[in-house]
Amino acid sequence: MKEVWSRGHATVRDVYEALLRERKVAYTTVMTMMNVLEKKGHLRKKADRRSFVYRPTRPRRQVVGSMVRDFVQRVFGGSAAPLLAHLVDEEALTREELDDLAKRIRERR
Repeated sequence: MKEVWSRGHATVRDVYEALLRERKVAYTTVMTMMNVLEKKGHLRKKADRRSFVYRPTRPRRQVVGSMVRDFVQRVFGGSAAPLLAHLVDEEALTREELDDLAKRIRERR
């Protein structure tokens, strides 16, 4: 999704080549994931010559929010507190990131 958002549109080949710069990944894996994202409504594809061009259907913030809510529901039974506790305990958060989280929590009270 990041690659499609940054470009505005992308083929499976575009995303595959971008991901290859970061890690080894199979072309078919990228194709499968993009098809899943299309079936979930996050991407729309249109035939263009011999390939499909994918475009995002919604802004990044909206899709990320939906994916995070789904993840929290499936993994943590709908409660975000265990996820946040895990991130604070297990991740190497900077002092600024921790301060920002604390500020956000105070503002929500």
